Amino acid sequence: MKLKETHKYDDIIHLSRPDTGRRARMSNYDRAAQFSPFAALTGFEAAIEETGRLTDAPIELDEGGKQLLDEQMRAVLEAIDIQPEVTVTWFRYDERKAGGAYVHTTGYVKKIDGYTGRILFTDGQTIPLGEIISITMER
Repeated sequence: MKLKETHKYDDIIHLSRPDTGRRARMSNYDRAAQFSPFAALTGFEAAIEETGRLTDAPIELDEGGKQLLDEQMRAVLEAIDIQPEVTVTWFRYDERKAGGAYVHTTGYVKKIDGYTGRILFTDGQTIPLGEIISITMER
């Protein structure tokens, strides 16, 4: 089936837009914005990204790892008077989903608080003792 050619609007197709004079002309950008897509599912993209974000599970140290960590902690305790600079590798739980990530925090140790179970740094940061897997003291 062949479509029939019509030349119904050939006389006006190349004319400029009519100007009524009552309103200022809308810019092409504003005219195009009228036809932009509508986001019916607001927040859907953020939810998809959050679902796709990966987290790790915490590592359970074996007896050798626990002994090494105890030795590292003892060395920091012995040097606590000079506020040693340390790098702590620890597990930070994710606030929005199960799991978390291992992070490295470097700073000067102010106190190891056995009562609250936290290491306190001179800059105010705190790290839970139970989440630490490694401590390296800068010499």
